[in-house]
Amino acid sequence: MAVVRRTDAEPGTPVRLEGVCPVEDAETLASLILEDPSAPVDWTACTRMHTAVYQVLLRLRPTILGTCGDPFVGRWLTPPSPG
Repeated sequence: MAVVRRTDAEPGTPVRLEGVCPVEDAETLASLILEDPSAPVDWTACTRMHTAVYQVLLRLRPTILGTCGDPFVGRWLTPPSPG
């Protein structure tokens, strides 16, 4: 089960990607980042990421925390740098 969430409404609280993040999570992720562009994204607990979720990260360029838990992403894709 995938979870894309913020643990707290305080500005700057990380958005967490947990478990398998399917295409449906891309819209949720984009909304959370746009609500608080200063919030970093913690993707360490993400075990599988749809390319649409990665594309949101590429487009919106939040600060990324840690190494992605998806083996493919961790090995082959560079974390997007903040823009």
